[in-house]
Order: sequence, then structure tokens, then C-alpha cells
Amino acid sequence: MGQYIKVHNHPFRFLLYLEWILLAISIITSILPYPSPRFSSRFPEITIISLTIFGLMGLRLPTSNNLDKIVYTACEIILIFITGLFEGRAARMFPFLYIILVTRSCLIFKLPGRLSVTFISFSLFLFTLINRLPRPPLPLQAQERFRFFTLSLTLVFGLSLIFVLLLMNSLLSERQSREELAVANEKLRQYALRIENQATLEERNRIAREIHDSLGHSLTALNLQLETALKLAQSNPNKAQTFLVRAKELGSKALQDVRNSVSTMRSHPLQDKTLEQAIDIIAEDFQQNTGIIFTSSFNVNYKLSTEVSTAIYRIIQESLTNISKHARATEVILEISLNRGSLSLIIRDNGRGFDIQKNTTGFGLQSMRDRTLALGGKFAINSDVGYGCQITVDIPASRLI
Repeated sequence: MGQYIKVHNHPFRFLLYLEWILLAISIITSILPYPSPRFSSRFPEITIISLTIFGLMGLRLPTSNNLDKIVYTACEIILIFITGLFEGRAARMFPFLYIILVTRSCLIFKLPGRLSVTFISFSLFLFTLINRLPRPPLPLQAQERFRFFTLSLTLVFGLSLIFVLLLMNSLLSERQSREELAVANEKLRQYALRIENQATLEERNRIAREIHDSLGHSLTALNLQLETALKLAQSNPNKAQTFLVRAKELGSKALQDVRNSVSTMRSHPLQDKTLEQAIDIIAEDFQQNTGIIFTSSFNVNYKLSTEVSTAIYRIIQESLTNISKHARATEVILEISLNRGSLSLIIRDNGRGFDIQKNTTGFGLQSMRDRTLALGGKFAINSDVGYGCQITVDIPASRLI
């Protein structure tokens, strides 16, 4: 079954209304009396019926089946031809029907079909015009006057058809571009939503893993310490006191793990702070909680974009988490600077290091790598057992602002 453009989803509703106005003018013109018999309608009823059917056909335009398009256009041409035969004023008044025919063809045909219908419309116009011209004998001056009139009207009509064709092509091209842009925007929105959901899922998985590995371990150890202290409370109070002190330390550590998880879950970790201010806060917390000396250097003389600042903050946060858990370091150095227009981030510690051939697939390292690659940057790890670790991130200048 072929598809049709109906009145409620017509691409250009104003064109449909304009068609009806022009057809109404044509019907009124055919009804009004005219002094000259040559230009009077011989069968106004046929003209009115033909114009009415022609107007109603504009309510449904075929758009898919080629046979339907050809039959539809042929019916339009037949109606115009009938109107031209019985309407004496067709050669005198400006031929609105041909303009409407070309306009509709632009809505249902591709460019070759549009050109064919335009040529047919021009040919029908010439046929009707020549058929209605006065016959000789006429004075020479009158013949020249009619020739000039015929040539002028033909030229004006031809240029009008070309103008309508070009105008419709432009309108349809603009409409198609808007539709393609809307589709592209919708796809981009869906992709962005999918990426956001994926990032959220990965972040949740990371937090779940962190809670399981850190908080779960701390609470398990805390429970064992408390159970042992309860058993020794009566027989050996001093030793039970030692287990209680250890249990308190584990409780403080579990509380800090919870705070870190909550901090990670924040949708805007910087919270209206600059990256430098956020780094100072995280550095102070890190040094107080771990006792590791933290030295930072921030040499960026303009404000970074929120996307870059958030990614850098998360990378630093993840690096410090890994250092506090695994590195056994006593000092951490952080450097952020502009190097030939690109942003360079270096985090190094003096911990025990690790073999990069065996230990570069952890969730934390993979998360830092993914954040860097998402900004079009480069991520590198340099470490060896007993020689600490250095993480280097380079982000291109085009992504900084």
C-alpha cells in the first residue's frame, strides 16, 4: 500500500491554503460574466467541478508508490486540460493551476520527476495559449501586438515555473536538513544518555567494589577485635583494652571509607570550587588521614572547563586512594602545568611500586585511563618494584576550555 501526505501532516500547510485561495479565485473568475464571448466560460459547471476535484486532490499526496504518483499526476493534468478547453479565460488570466501542479510535483517526486512535470506544465500552457489566440485576418499592428503579448506571457510564465521549482527545492532541502539535524541530535542525545548511564554504572560498580574491599574488610576486622575483647574482658582486661583500641582505629578507618565513597558519589565533586582549591582540600584530608607528606604544584593561569577539571580531580582522587591502600609511601608529589599548550598532570610517590606487566588492569587504573582517553589525552604509568610509581596524564589544549 502506498503512503500519502494528508492535510494534518502536510509539510507546508501554508501552500495547501494558498492552493485553495488560488482555486477559489479561478472558480469565481469562471463564474463572473465577461463582455467578450471569446473569453466567457462555455461550460462553467464543468470548470467548477474540475477545479473542485483538483483542489480536493491536494488533501492526499502520494509519497511512496511510483505508480500512484504517476496516476495522480496524470489525473491532475487531465483536469487542467479539461479546464483549459472549457474555460475561455485560461489564456487570459495567470495560469494558477500549472503553478499548483508544479508545487505538488515537488512534494511527491524526486528532481527528475519535478523537471518532467514542469516541462509538461509549460507545454500545456503554450498549447492552451495558442489555442485561444485570435485567428487572422487581423491588422498587422494587431498581429504584432498579440505576438508581443504571447511572447511576454510565455516568458513570464516560464520564469515563474522556474522560480517555483527552485523555491520548492530550497524549501524541501531546508526541511530535509532540519529533519536530519533533528535525527542526529536525537541520536547524540541517546548516545550521551547511554554514555552517562554507562559511566554511572561503572562508578557504582567501583564504589561497590571499594565498599566491599575496604569498608567490608574494616568492619569484619572490627567485629573480630570486639569479639576478642569481650572474651578477654574478665580474664585479661589489659589485653582486652589493646583489642578495643585497635577496634576504635578500624572504626575510624571504616568511617573514613564511607566518607570517601560519599565524596565519590557526588555528581559535582568540585562544588563551585576551582580545581586548585579542590586539590588543596583533598590534599589536606589525605595528609591528615594517612600521615603521608603531600606536595602539590599548580601552574595553570586560566580556568579549565568543568569536564576537564572534574576528570583531573577524579584521577587525582583515584591515585591517592591507590597510594593510601597499596603503595606504603611516605611522600606524594603532584604537579599540574601547561606544557606547550597541553595540560600535564604528574603524580608520583616513593612507595614500594609494582610490576607494571602484572598490575595495570585494576579498576582504579582503568578508570583513570578511561577518563584520560575520553578527553583525547594520553595516560602513562611508570613503576617498578621498590622504586615507587609515577602516573602521567597529558590532555590536548583543544579540550581545556
